[in-house]
Amino acid sequence: MGKSEENKKKKYESLLNTALELFTVKGINNTSISDIVTHAGVAKGTFYLYFKDKYDIRTKLIMHRSSRLFMDAHNALMQTDVTDFTEKMIFMTNHVLDELNENRGLLTLLYKDLSWAVLKKNMTVRPFNDDLNFYEDVYQKMILDSGMEFKDPEIMMAMIFELVGSSGYSSIIYQEPVPLEELKPYLADAIRAIIKLHLPG
Repeated sequence: MGKSEENKKKKYESLLNTALELFTVKGINNTSISDIVTHAGVAKGTFYLYFKDKYDIRTKLIMHRSSRLFMDAHNALMQTDVTDFTEKMIFMTNHVLDELNENRGLLTLLYKDLSWAVLKKNMTVRPFNDDLNFYEDVYQKMILDSGMEFKDPEIMMAMIFELVGSSGYSSIIYQEPVPLEELKPYLADAIRAIIKLHLPG
C-alpha cells in the first residue's frame, strides 16, 4: 500500500473510530456529520469522499467492526492447537462474545444488525480490501480444511449466528437468562447440536 493510500486509510479509520465513539455516547440521531469531522480533525469534504451521510458511515462502521471481531477471533484461533471444526466454531464464538462483553458500547451499536441476513448482505463492504468476509475467507475454508461435508452449510452458519447473537446480547446486557460465563456451556452444546444436525445421514 502506497503512502497516499495509507493516508486515506488512516483518515477513513479515524472517521469510523470517531463515529463509533459519538454514536455510542450520543446516539446516531444526536450526532451530526459536523460533530464527526470536528472530533476526527478532518475537513467535511473528506467525510464525503468515503460516506454519503451518517447512516452510510454507520453501515460501514458496523461491517468494519464486525469484520474486526471475526478477524481477531480467527487470529486467536490460529494461536491454538484446536483442530476439530466444531470446537473451532465454539472457540471463535466465545472469543467474539468476550470482546463484546468488554465493549458493550460496540455491542449496543451492533445489536440490531447482529443478524445473518444483514451481515451477509453487507459483507462486501471492504473499501481497503483488508476487512474479513467471514463466510468466504474463514468459514468456507474451515469447512474445506475439516474434510467434512455438511447439508446446507449456510443455514448451519445462520442458525449458529442468530442463536449466539440474540442470546449473547441478552446475557451480556441484561444478565438473562444467566450471565455470560454461565451461558457459554449451553451455547457450546447448542452449537454442537446444530452442527450435528447438518451432517449427512
